[in-house]
Amino acid sequence: MTLRKVALASCASSLALSLAIPVTAHAAAAAEGASAAAEVQEVVVTARKRDEALIDVPFSVNAQTEQALRAKGVTNLEDLSRNIASFTVQNLGPGQSQVAIRGISAGQIVRDQPGVKEQVGVYLDESVISLSLFTPDLDLFDLSRVEVLRGPQGTLFGSGSLSGTVRYITNMPDLKGFHATVEGTLSKIQGGDVGGEIKGMVNLPINEQAALRVTAYDTEYAGFIDAVQPNGSVKSDVNDGHRRGVRASLLFQPNDNLKITPRVLYQKIDVNGFNRVDVFNILANPFTTTRPKVVLGGLKQFTQLDEKFADKFFLSDLNVQYDMNGLRFNSISSYTHRDVLVRRDATALTGSITGGSIGLPPAVYTLNAPLNDTTKVKSFTQEARVSNTGAGPLQWVFGGFYSHITRDYAQDLPVTGFTALTGIPTKGTANPTDSLYYSTVPYKQTQYAAFGEATYAITDQLDVTGGLRYAHYKETRTLTFDGIFADTTIAVPGRTTANSWAPRVILAYKATPDVTFNAQVSKGFRLGGINDPLNKPLCTPADLATFSGLSTPSFKNETVWNYEAGMKARLGGKGSLTLAGFYADISNLQATIDAGSCSSRVIANVPSARSIGFDAEASYRLTDNWDVAGTASYNNAKLTSSLVDAKGLPIQGLRDGNRLPTVPRFQGSFSLGYERATFNDMVAFANLTYQYVGKRYTQISDQENDPASVALFTNVGITTVSTLSFPLELPSYDIVNLRLGLRSGADWEAALFVNNLGDERAHLAIDRERGLRARYGFLTNQPRTYGATVRKSF
Repeated sequence: MTLRKVALASCASSLALSLAIPVTAHAAAAAEGASAAAEVQEVVVTARKRDEALIDVPFSVNAQTEQALRAKGVTNLEDLSRNIASFTVQNLGPGQSQVAIRGISAGQIVRDQPGVKEQVGVYLDESVISLSLFTPDLDLFDLSRVEVLRGPQGTLFGSGSLSGTVRYITNMPDLKGFHATVEGTLSKIQGGDVGGEIKGMVNLPINEQAALRVTAYDTEYAGFIDAVQPNGSVKSDVNDGHRRGVRASLLFQPNDNLKITPRVLYQKIDVNGFNRVDVFNILANPFTTTRPKVVLGGLKQFTQLDEKFADKFFLSDLNVQYDMNGLRFNSISSYTHRDVLVRRDATALTGSITGGSIGLPPAVYTLNAPLNDTTKVKSFTQEARVSNTGAGPLQWVFGGFYSHITRDYAQDLPVTGFTALTGIPTKGTANPTDSLYYSTVPYKQTQYAAFGEATYAITDQLDVTGGLRYAHYKETRTLTFDGIFADTTIAVPGRTTANSWAPRVILAYKATPDVTFNAQVSKGFRLGGINDPLNKPLCTPADLATFSGLSTPSFKNETVWNYEAGMKARLGGKGSLTLAGFYADISNLQATIDAGSCSSRVIANVPSARSIGFDAEASYRLTDNWDVAGTASYNNAKLTSSLVDAKGLPIQGLRDGNRLPTVPRFQGSFSLGYERATFNDMVAFANLTYQYVGKRYTQISDQENDPASVALFTNVGITTVSTLSFPLELPSYDIVNLRLGLRSGADWEAALFVNNLGDERAHLAIDRERGLRARYGFLTNQPRTYGATVRKSF
């Protein structure tokens, strides 16, 4: 640890000394080079599965190059989202991000909802990698760009791209020559630990027809959350961990018409805790009279045992491209294997049942209760398509898609010593002794799809695009629940099928060579699924009556009809402007409901909802030295129908007019960049980024009773109060990042940075157990972080 700090201080001192050197007349040549490099370059994207300039894509797309991401200090998907209009990422810890676009969100997905599908599709190049809650936390090193496609993309990308698509586009192997890059970072969290990263890339031509590109990275996550223990001691920085990965691509190009690119990627994440702040814990609070009083908050939580998140992610794919007589044939085969473990301390949850509901003594309700969630996924996908490559008025693409996914989900709550202390038998048909809750839920899903899209240039200025996708889905599940907390269900099958159509029509009008207007109607969809049964032994009679009717075996497909109009403009070769307004009509919203005392979650279809808003993005180079960029988005997303109980009262906040959760109404960012030639062909640079995220709710029901008045289990710890009030609205927050450094062309770069300059404590999501009665807290962001990065290319 000491060596890291010494190295960081040395690097910072050296870089600060370099930046203090004034510009001299000998820097004229460097200034001319910096000015040339500062010219705005056209970004080429593949949002419609063919290469085209960003301004020519007739719908709302953001594309951030790796260089642009590096200048803003963006290192992960959450950082990226705050720099892109209408793009929201709820950070639930490394590898556990939940993505939303244009305000379309049904609520926070948690670990024990394996049947819920994603609303935003995430791709690595052409391969699907999204998995509802467990969106892979990929490193952004050696990427060409990240594309964010706003609005439904079901026509070309299928289910899961209900409100948009995110695509990581990697750099491909290069036949032209050897080159390599290495990058290292050291950082220190204020009040937390020291972290760092080391990354490297090498591109190696094997001969004139083949080249290999290998990228590797190692990230040491610095912890900043302290965990109070039952004996009063404190474990510091418990949410530390690491991420290690390697990506290798081989390009074989025997002639100008054929490219064959196999690739493998392996990544492993191990994190030792969660970015959770506890405000109240049933086993650690200032209101108890029989246990040590504990005051939480700040950056503290209470745990009795070590928590853990581990994710092993393997991807192999094969991309074959063949050009012949004005046609391009593409085949993309992909295999993915994920192995995810989430171990969390469920002692508070378990104690609220064994002590609060059943009334067992402290020796029982304080037993360690680790809840182990495991998810194992194997996925195979195959896409084949053909498109034309000519320069005529008609551009088209047609293809087919197949996927087969197996997902084995399991939970186990071993409370060692429970039977010995209580005499209550816990051994069931499936669960071992002392396992109070046990489940296995294997899923199988198969999909067949056919799609096509064509664009016709009616005139030199007016294009019309039409597309359609048809898909057939089948999902089966075999459910086993056991243990005294479960409604025992042994090997019960479930099945759901669906057919879906996703059309799209777009008009694009090029008013001038630099200004294009567009309008579209498109449809997106999210596959339905199968609900798990309620944990009936835990439910109060009132909750059992309320939620039994909602916990139906299946929930329906969610669909969105999107209507939007927008414009794109080049600003005199110095910048760009993108504007879009949209109206999204949502049917059968798959709302996530927390079933109160049952400690269950249910997906219920709300008949209708809608999102209205706009997104705007602009960038401009003011002078040879200064540039600015800004984004702004407004999403007025709400329910337009209610879901009611037998008395006609809205259930869990599913009331006409309530906001959709997890997303802010307003979000914006602004960045100011500066470059100046110094000496020896070097350029000094600086970038200041401001990001604003508005108020949000974690679940729809949170706005119905805010602040929430919660009745405590007074028999656990014999508390001096019987009720507490907890705020549920997530406050708005601001993040400011500063980065400054030196670079020498494309050879090397060194930078100092301060992330979260104002040390903002953001509330990212409410964390709760047993309907807030066992635990109340929130997930938070990383405090102010100082660091230095050095990058060298060969």
